[in-house]
Amino acid sequence: MAGVGGDRASRGRVRLAAERRRYFDLVAEGVGTVEACRIVGVGRRTGHRWRHGRPSRAGANARPAPARPGPGSDRFLSVEERIAIADGLATGRSQRAIAAELGRSPSTVSREIARNTPPAGGYRPHAAHDLARARRPRPKTGKIAACPELRERVQAMLGEKFSPEQIARRLRRDHPDRPELHVTHETIYQALYVQGRGELRRELARALRTGRARRKPRAGQQRRPRFAEPMAMISDRPAEAADRAVPGHWEGDLIIGKDNASAIATLVERTTRYVLLVPLPRGRGAEAVRDALAATAATLPAHLQRSLTWDQGSEMGRHHEFTIATGIPVYFCDPHSPWQRGSNENTNGLLRQYFPKGTDLSAHTPEHLAAVAAQLNRRPRKTLDWDTPAERLANLLTTTT
Repeated sequence: MAGVGGDRASRGRVRLAAERRRYFDLVAEGVGTVEACRIVGVGRRTGHRWRHGRPSRAGANARPAPARPGPGSDRFLSVEERIAIADGLATGRSQRAIAAELGRSPSTVSREIARNTPPAGGYRPHAAHDLARARRPRPKTGKIAACPELRERVQAMLGEKFSPEQIARRLRRDHPDRPELHVTHETIYQALYVQGRGELRRELARALRTGRARRKPRAGQQRRPRFAEPMAMISDRPAEAADRAVPGHWEGDLIIGKDNASAIATLVERTTRYVLLVPLPRGRGAEAVRDALAATAATLPAHLQRSLTWDQGSEMGRHHEFTIATGIPVYFCDPHSPWQRGSNENTNGLLRQYFPKGTDLSAHTPEHLAAVAAQLNRRPRKTLDWDTPAERLANLLTTTT
């Protein structure tokens, strides 16, 4: 059987790679090594070398090969994938092509080759697999625990109430040529909170500005409801509002004045970009905003009272009462997602030309607010093919009539 394989060198790299892939396909289907070698047409010693990283050695003196895991987690490359990488390199294929065949990221293949190719060159899949396995066991000794000087410096800076980020930045700046003293702020946090409590003195955790001796878990926490009454989210808003096909869907927000002491409510109709400015002489509390918006909504034609989209500001705490009074449902944007009411955000930027930040907005009378809104509504808009919001709204009202 040993002679079946013939002269391996004469077969060529391309054919050898194809034989190896065929061999592993058979093994994956449950075919034994001997039978797989016979079908492929290679020697038994070659099959054993492919599968176990060594030729078969019969006899009492043969040492058992170290146990090799199966494919394991998809997170890690398997030995079969490393063999495919070696075959691809031997046949001159690009790393990107190899990655595509394996269904892996090109950076995964590139990193594998860079990490596990010996200095002398020549990527060897089984040696690479053993190197990767040797690096994998956890826990490992942390960098701070492994370097007494680094540990002492970090402890001293924590004692001076430096934050971990300040420590990391300062060490890198003061010792640019000493990588053993370079550490990330997350490594310091890990040493304080996670890694055995021994790398940094336990009491140093209390020097952090949070004052916590234990890290506060955040993953998996549920966000508290913003208001007592259930909110309808923007994902529940009718599709006609999203595509701006039907008028009557509004976006709203507040612009805030000096020292957060005054505010103006702004409303923008999504289809026409028509602007309404709502004075808030009683402040921006939930009740005052509810009453001011309800009074403004009462001046609108019925077909322009379809919905209102707002962010999750506390001024909309009485949103359910506004809906009861006007029949207009209120939809709320997701947290930290101002682009979900982009027309209103853009309009608020334009309004700062009239109401600069840091000024007292309560000084503007309702008449002045109406004049500013009228001027904005007379501006031609690129998004409206250079029509003005006033013209678009007038056309809508005429058509409806």
